[in-house]
Amino acid sequence: MNLTFQDYISIKIHKTDLVLTNFIKLKLEPFNLAPEQNLIMMLLWEKDGLTQNHIGEKLDKDKTNIARMASSLEKKGFIKRSHCLDDRRSVKLYLTPCGEKLGEEIKPLIEEFNEVVCKGFSNEELIELERLLLKMKKNVQIHL
Repeated sequence: MNLTFQDYISIKIHKTDLVLTNFIKLKLEPFNLAPEQNLIMMLLWEKDGLTQNHIGEKLDKDKTNIARMASSLEKKGFIKRSHCLDDRRSVKLYLTPCGEKLGEEIKPLIEEFNEVVCKGFSNEELIELERLLLKMKKNVQIHL
């Protein structure tokens, strides 16, 4: 079977991801927040004081990536980093008042974004989509 460029599911997913990323980038731009940085902020708005390691695990990102993004968020005044008292190698991230205020503005945008992305999908379809994406992820991970 000869597949064309348009036939590859990975290409379709990549193109969709580009559209999603560009859309959210546009929404976050006025707040001086990149989509990747927003993922860290979303985790902190859910539970403040997470370690960089925990955030890395949640986002499937390496320590260097998380440290770089955390440094940028700290420079912007959205978070502060603090070494854990019981383990000096471990760093926790805490929202600043500015970061908390940012959440009040960003969370409605993220909910609106999610509504746009999921429009027309039934709950069952969303569950199935999540199952299929996880299956694809696992298929690839066994080859890493």
